[in-house]
Amino acid sequence: MKKAMRLSDIQDQDFIPILTEEDEHAMQEKEVPEVLPLLSLRNTVLFPGVVIPISVGRDRSVRLIREANKSESLIGVVSQKEDDTEVPGPDDLNKVGTVARILKMLKMPDGTNTVILQGQQRFRWTKVIQEEPYHKAKVEAYGGVDEPLPEKEGQAMMESLRDLSTELIEMNPNIPTEAAEAIQGIDRLGFLVNFIGSNMQVEVEDKQSILEEVNLRERAQKVLELLHKEKQMLSLKQDIQRKVKTDLDQQQREFFLQQQMKTIQDELGANPLKEEILEKRAKAATKDWPDHAREAFDKEIGKLERMNPQASE
Repeated sequence: MKKAMRLSDIQDQDFIPILTEEDEHAMQEKEVPEVLPLLSLRNTVLFPGVVIPISVGRDRSVRLIREANKSESLIGVVSQKEDDTEVPGPDDLNKVGTVARILKMLKMPDGTNTVILQGQQRFRWTKVIQEEPYHKAKVEAYGGVDEPLPEKEGQAMMESLRDLSTELIEMNPNIPTEAAEAIQGIDRLGFLVNFIGSNMQVEVEDKQSILEEVNLRERAQKVLELLHKEKQMLSLKQDIQRKVKTDLDQQQREFFLQQQMKTIQDELGANPLKEEILEKRAKAATKDWPDHAREAFDKEIGKLERMNPQASE
């Protein structure tokens, strides 16, 4: 899977807006256009209010972004059902997506195009009316305005989400510590759910399920459950890594001690196992054994020599 690009990878961030509570309500209440061009994403789900960078490579996607950016038009962002589909048709796209506005289009040093998108409100496309040079579809609003939770319940849910997310960030060295500061600074449940949902290391299907849940309480609960699963998986992974390291350390310690014992015994001229092997070989040389007996003896002596490599020198 391609490594996700972070906003910290983009040097010029002056264009990234701060989303206020009024902005959030305005986005949810804003009328969705009747027709939108559809930008399909692989391994990514865009959530309302969230700002993400997208690397654009497919010709139809580049053309869509350029035309929409030039006309300052909104676009519809949907995720693909299968990430390995190069040229997705309507049946390859999830029905529910997020209206987005283009904040900026950048040409990266490696020649690729990166577009910075901000999610607005959710929509559902009903019919594709154009497939070339890119998809356009009739769309309708989806989900509406979130109904707030009772104050104490909402506060408790926010604290649970913040605390569990912070624990995961501390457990995972690959996540920058700034992420915890960003989460602690979000004071609205709807946006907190969207922000965490966007950044969770879970399957696209799980993120899509969060996006499609219309009830805020249920949406927050889904995110909380996925965070718990992610923490359990990360804890299990760390336990396995610690056990492997402990086993390797123990093996190395035992090997080191064995080598020390052999060295001491050789320096003292006393290696009981080596003497025993030499004695057995001397006695065997005087025996007139059948072939199968001789082979069995050599096999057992070989085992002893492998236990004490210096005995065969």
